[in-house]
Amino acid sequence: QVLLVESGGGSVQAGGSLRLSCTASAASHLTKCMGWFRETPEKGRLGVAAISLDGGSTSYDASVKDRFTISQDNARNTIYLELHNLKPEDTAVYYCAARARTQTGCGYRSSFHWWGQGTQVTVSS
Repeated sequence: QVLLVESGGGSVQAGGSLRLSCTASAASHLTKCMGWFRETPEKGRLGVAAISLDGGSTSYDASVKDRFTISQDNARNTIYLELHNLKPEDTAVYYCAARARTQTGCGYRSSFHWWGQGTQVTVSS
């Protein structure tokens, strides 16, 4: 079981920026693909971005492309999500996720097997 711990959420005004962090521990070797999801009562939980830990390839939902950036620091078993030009509709609980390395492919629409506890991002207009 991969243990994921997120940090970095908060409240900002529209147009502001945040950086979320997610550190994988306790069997982090079980994954080679990690991602970020966000959840609202209206839309449920949807994929935002994903990154392949082997090659660094990334994928993004169209709603965040060019505003959000996912990156990795393999030495720290950590991924990041930089959120820029935030909009009120970005308000959600953001979850980090990891996909079992036995699964092929890595994208924000992939199925993930382990989840963090979530961190709240609130954007006011």
